[in-house]
Amino acid sequence: MKKYILMLLLITFNITAKESKKMNTFYDFNATTIAGEKISMSKYKGKVLLIVNVASECTFTPQYKGLEKLYKKYHSQGFEVLGFPSNQFANQEPKNEKAIQNFCSTKYSVTFDMFSKIKVNGDKADPLYKFLKKKATGFLGTKSIKWNFTKFLVDKEGNVLKRYGSMTKPKKIAKEIKILLSI
Repeated sequence: MKKYILMLLLITFNITAKESKKMNTFYDFNATTIAGEKISMSKYKGKVLLIVNVASECTFTPQYKGLEKLYKKYHSQGFEVLGFPSNQFANQEPKNEKAIQNFCSTKYSVTFDMFSKIKVNGDKADPLYKFLKKKATGFLGTKSIKWNFTKFLVDKEGNVLKRYGSMTKPKKIAKEIKILLSI
């Protein structure tokens, strides 16, 4: 009966099944933490988020320090940083999850949430990253991630507001974070 009602609604609103699958929100996605626990992004409802694809052997790796600084400064106000390691750019994240976690905590004192290694581009890109790239395109409307430390800013309602390139240092995003936290 439920299937019949759903089909009727889809026909009524002229929505195909393929289109209905695209109606995801940020909170519909899951991810696996660096410790191996599968969690829902709904855990972050009501929070301002900065989502970053990270790597430990990149010229931008020192941005971990700036990300952690932002996290510590605004966390108590409802801000989270989510780090997603990826090895898709010049093999700059060859470590396994345990080694990544150890590197981040000892070298940069990272305390924000880290996730298991994923692909951010291509057919096997993580569904969350496919969603992020669709909602906030890059330079001249490109969808692919160009390099490590690309950042996505998400508001308290789960809207993907903006994409920042690798060259954008975390401190340059602080003003926008502060504004979103005050809304």
